Amino acid sequence: MKKFLLFLLLIAAAAAYAVYDNGRLSVTDYTVTDSRIPESFDGLKIVQVSDVHDAEFGGEQADLIEAVRRENPDYIFLTGDFIDSNRYDLDRSMAMIPALTGMAEVFYVTGNHEVASNEVDAITSALSNAGVRVLRNEAMVVGSGNSSIAIAGIDDPLTGVATEEEDAFTRHAIERATANVPERMFTILLAHRPEQFGTYTELDIPLVFTGHAHGGQVRIPFVGGLNSPGQGWFPELTSGIHESDSTQLVISRGLGNSQIPLRLLNTPEIVSVTLRSE
Repeated sequence: MKKFLLFLLLIAAAAAYAVYDNGRLSVTDYTVTDSRIPESFDGLKIVQVSDVHDAEFGGEQADLIEAVRRENPDYIFLTGDFIDSNRYDLDRSMAMIPALTGMAEVFYVTGNHEVASNEVDAITSALSNAGVRVLRNEAMVVGSGNSSIAIAGIDDPLTGVATEEEDAFTRHAIERATANVPERMFTILLAHRPEQFGTYTELDIPLVFTGHAHGGQVRIPFVGGLNSPGQGWFPELTSGIHESDSTQLVISRGLGNSQIPLRLLNTPEIVSVTLRSE
C-alpha cells in the first residue's frame, strides 16, 4: 500500500510540475553570424513568438508582453499558429498585439491552424489593421541602398493542399515572395514548417525562422523531441539553430499546445536572435 501511495504521489507531483511548467516562459538567446549581413544591421535584435495556440501568460498576456519587452527587439516575428483552430478565439489572440506593435515592427505569416480555421482573411485583416506586416508570399525590403535586407514570408503549405504537394507549394511560394528581391540581398524568411528545411536550403535562403514542431511536445534529456507533426517520432528539427550549406534555420519550440494539452520537459519558449556581420 505504501508503495502504491508513493507512486500516486509521484504521479501527482509530476502532473503538478507539468501544469506549472506549461504556464511559464523561457527566453532562448541566439547569435546568427553571416558575412552577408550588412554592417548597418550588425546587432539587430529579433524576437520570435510562435505557435501561441490561444495559450495565456498572465492577464491580457502581460507576462508574455513583458518578456518580449525585456529583450528590446528591433523586429518581432510571429511565425504561425497565432490561433488554434480547435478553440478559435481571435480576440484572445489579439490581446498582445497593441503592446507588441508599440515596441517594434511586427511581421506575421500563417500557420496550418489559421488555414484549418477557414478564417485566414479575418485573422490577417485584424492583424494588418492593428499595424502588423502580414507577409503572404511576399517580401519587404528594409534599410536603404546597399545597407538593406529583405524580410520575406510565405503561407503555410496547407493553403495549397488541393493543388500542390507541400514541397512544391513551399518552393513556388518562396519564388513568388522573393521575385522582386535584388540578387545577393540578405534575405530572412518567415515560414511555419521546419521540415521544409531542404527546400529553404536548395533556394539558398540565408536565414529562416520557423515553429510548428512544438519542440517535439515531450523532450527527452540528451535525445530531444519525441514527436512532431510532419516529422513523426524522434524528429530532428524541433528546436535550436540548424545549418545546411549557406542556410541557417531557427526553430522555436513555441508557446502553446493543440491536440496534446501539455508539454513535458518543454517549457514554452520565446526566441531572441541577434544578427552579427563578420
